[in-house]
Amino acid sequence: MSNIKCDVCPHLCNLREGQTGLCKARKNIDGKIISINYGKITSIGLDHIEKKPLSNFYSGSMILSVGSFGCNMDCPFCQNYSISTASEDTVITKSLLPLELANMANNMKDKGNIGVAFTYNEPMIGYEFVRDTAIEIKKLGMKNVVVTSGCVFPHVLEEVLPFIDAFNIDLKSFSKEQYKKLGGDLETVQNFIIAAAKKSHVEITNLIVPGLNDSEKEMEALSSWISSVGRNIPLHISRFFPNRNMTDCKPTDVELLKKLYNIAKEKLEHVFLGNV
Repeated sequence: MSNIKCDVCPHLCNLREGQTGLCKARKNIDGKIISINYGKITSIGLDHIEKKPLSNFYSGSMILSVGSFGCNMDCPFCQNYSISTASEDTVITKSLLPLELANMANNMKDKGNIGVAFTYNEPMIGYEFVRDTAIEIKKLGMKNVVVTSGCVFPHVLEEVLPFIDAFNIDLKSFSKEQYKKLGGDLETVQNFIIAAAKKSHVEITNLIVPGLNDSEKEMEALSSWISSVGRNIPLHISRFFPNRNMTDCKPTDVELLKKLYNIAKEKLEHVFLGNV
């Protein structure tokens, strides 16, 4: 049986029968690329929507947040690496059908819940579950949120875009070279942001990692580009804390974050400092 190419993201994994892609969530089964993390939940909890982070979307609300396993990037500073780097054989999951998750969200309305946020790992590599659940959520008159790195192709985004009310997109750097080191592609993420912003509420997170993306010049370029898409798009400049393969690094200097904040404020109407 011949190999099959997965067309979800720029890795374009060429998979033989039974082989799983770099994301650990898509597999060649009987000559078809299948999402093997469909409905397999590793993390679930009712969060303040500001934790996504979303600051200009139903502020003060709660949202049922769910995650699975797998990711198509490989960030050495990942905060959720225990599930983002996991495979189906190395993590405990709970199976939920889209309608079951939607009903669970609906039953939490009395706790201030407005819908479901797909988050924690990379939800877009398992876009089928996001799409199917989001459809059920919309039937109940509730909201859908996706927290993503945005490193998937446009046709994947189009599958979910009609049903998503808000995105937080992690723009990890404004350097093509750095993106390659992280296993991603800057242009793909930029295209994702542009397309998402045309139809949904979008906020962007930029985690400032010492020595990776912490220059004033890069923030000038990044904030200028976001402004060209929409000056009113909120930018969350977030402080790095040691994690995963970067435990020997110091947290981002707070004074530096303030400088980057001031640079971004020259271009954007809404800038927030996170983890400070």
